[in-house]
Amino acid sequence: MKNWAGNLEYSSATVERPESVAELARMVERAARVKALGSRHSFNRVGDTDGVHVLLDALPQHIALNPENSTVRVSGGVSYGALCRTLEQSGYAIHNLASLPHISVAGAVQTGTHGSGVNNPSLADAVQSIDLVRPSGESVTLTRADGDEFLASVVGLGALGIITGLELAVQPSFQMRQRVLENLPWDRALANFPELISSAYSVSLFTDYAGDAISQVWLKALDSEPPRTELFGATAALLPRHPLPGMSAENCTIQLDEPGQWLDRLPHFRHEFTPSKGEELQSEFILPLEHAPAALRAVRGLADKLAPLLFVSEVRTGAADEFWLSPFHQQQSVALHFTWKPLQPEVEALLPDLEDLLRPFGARPHWGKLFSPGGHDWESLYPRFAGFRSLASAHDPEGKFRNGLLDTILGVPAASAR
Repeated sequence: MKNWAGNLEYSSATVERPESVAELARMVERAARVKALGSRHSFNRVGDTDGVHVLLDALPQHIALNPENSTVRVSGGVSYGALCRTLEQSGYAIHNLASLPHISVAGAVQTGTHGSGVNNPSLADAVQSIDLVRPSGESVTLTRADGDEFLASVVGLGALGIITGLELAVQPSFQMRQRVLENLPWDRALANFPELISSAYSVSLFTDYAGDAISQVWLKALDSEPPRTELFGATAALLPRHPLPGMSAENCTIQLDEPGQWLDRLPHFRHEFTPSKGEELQSEFILPLEHAPAALRAVRGLADKLAPLLFVSEVRTGAADEFWLSPFHQQQSVALHFTWKPLQPEVEALLPDLEDLLRPFGARPHWGKLFSPGGHDWESLYPRFAGFRSLASAHDPEGKFRNGLLDTILGVPAASAR
């Protein structure tokens, strides 16, 4: 069994598909090692195990809207595509979406996945409560009233429990427009970066860092925001664009400022386009927004090494949140995302150089993408990291939910592996 990108084969000895939470709880209780898998969109081994893999796609897929509380309760394995279609039918929305709508809600929030927008927090920020199966098989529900335990568990890397359900904040449905601008001069982009990334509800820059211009700027604007056909020297594309040069825009969401609903504009790709695999690799590094111009200048210095390995790099932003292991923890951030060609040895050889370059800016790797696990001072990057390590040891002393990657990140193996 492989992940979505096909770049890793999982280590599990057994794969199970429980059909109820009670059945899942019994499996967890019996297993020595166990991990859950959702859409398998992670590019590293954060979701791997040498024990039992449980796939959540056979669990009942519930989506229950509560208009009185402005929330929706979903099963952990529900995809954002399914959630969004259900919400829109009732006139509701969530605040943001990632590039692809087919990823699972549970997997996305556990790894700190996000969309873009300088004032838009990550997908985890919508979580109001979370249902977990602990290593003992006990089912628990944590809400924001549970304070630190809740804040540690939402972006939990699968180390504190298997998510079976979540309650998310919703808001009234809204309309948006999407416009792609082309050939934004780098010097003007960096000189006007705060205004650039605030020019629409959600802004993404696409580049390979070579040359004098950023190839594309994707503006996802609310109805209340003015249309832009020029921005710091970038001009409007006359035809729909794909983020990759030369690729058809057929599977991309509608552009050219044509109005549409939020779920059909916030992702880059259409809901009906659900790729079964991705011939690509991904890395991402999130750092304080104030360092963005200097960090981008530094990365441009690596352009000759980056460009041959890149399909494209996307620059996004996000608002601060309070989740202990969220890459956006207590900082408004810029995210430098790298979509690599499927050349894993070459990418992994380059990553230490890229990480060294970004380390002075306090860059935090995305938990579900490729990075060097032993190359980061996690306690320096995350003020509550020691507390998370203690919680993981307290809830899972035998390491039922652990694996080699988590042992490296947490800095100490679970008791049973010592």
